[in-house]
Amino acid sequence: MTEPIPVTRAVDHGTAKLMPDVDRERAWLLTVDGAPQSYVDLDAPTHLEFEYARRLGHVLDTVAEPGRALDVLHLGGGALTLPRYVAATRPGSRQDVVEADRGLLDLVVEHLPLPADAGITLHPADARAWLDAAPSDSADIVIADVFGGSRVPAHLTTVAYARAAERVLRPDGVYLANLADAAPFAFLRSQLATFAAVFEELALIAEPGVLRGRRFGNAVLVAAHHPLDTAPLTRRTAADAFPARVEHGAALRDFMGSAEPVHDENAVPSPEPPDGAFTIG
Repeated sequence: MTEPIPVTRAVDHGTAKLMPDVDRERAWLLTVDGAPQSYVDLDAPTHLEFEYARRLGHVLDTVAEPGRALDVLHLGGGALTLPRYVAATRPGSRQDVVEADRGLLDLVVEHLPLPADAGITLHPADARAWLDAAPSDSADIVIADVFGGSRVPAHLTTVAYARAAERVLRPDGVYLANLADAAPFAFLRSQLATFAAVFEELALIAEPGVLRGRRFGNAVLVAAHHPLDTAPLTRRTAADAFPARVEHGAALRDFMGSAEPVHDENAVPSPEPPDGAFTIG
C-alpha cells in the first residue's frame, strides 16, 4: 500500500500544505503559510482533533435534538471539517460553505473529497459579501471560522456584519464564531460588545488559562435571541482533554466591561498571534 505523501500548493492567499497523520490512516492536517487550519479524518468525520473545533461541535450537538437535520451556513471552509461533522451527525442537513480562497477549495476537494450525498454546497466568495446577499431567515446555524492568515478580517467584526448574520438566521437560530485573542482582550471584549448590540443572549467558551490572560488562544462565541442551554455545554467542555469554561450572564458582562461595539469605519483585524501560538513542529 502506498504511503500518503504531503501535498503543497500555492493557493489564492498563501501556500497550503496537506500533511498525512502517521497515526491515523486517512487523516490529514491542512496548514496555510505554516499555520494549522484544519484536521480531517476521512474515515471518521466525527473526530474533531482541534480543541476549538470540538467546542464548536459541542454547540452543534446541543442546539437542537440529536440527529435533527439543520440548515447550516459556514463562513470559512478550510478542509471542511465541520461541514463533514454535521453531515455525519445530522444526516439530511443542507449546508453552504463560503470560502474566499478558490484555490484552497479546489485543493481540498481534489485530495479530501466530500461524500456524494453530504448535502454540502461550496461557494468561492467573500464571507461578508455572500452573507449580505443571502436570503433572510434561511439558516438555523451560522458558523464563522474565517482567518486571513492567522487573523479574523476586520470586515467580519462589526455591528453591520452581526446584523447581516442575524438577518440570515431564523428567529431560533444560533451564531457561532471561532475567535482568538490574549490579555487584555481588547478584540474579544469588543466582539462581545458588538454581538451584544444585536443578539439578546451570548456565551463564550475558552480554556481557563486563556481567560485568565496566561496565553494567547481561541475562544468560541455563541449568540442567539433565546436563552442558551449552557448546562450540557458546560459538562461537555469540562470533560475535554483540555477543559474549557462556558461564561455567560453576569460573569460574561463583567468580562466585557466597558468595551464598545465595533463599526465598519473603525474595525481592525484580530491581533497577530505571537510566534509559536499556532505553529506546528
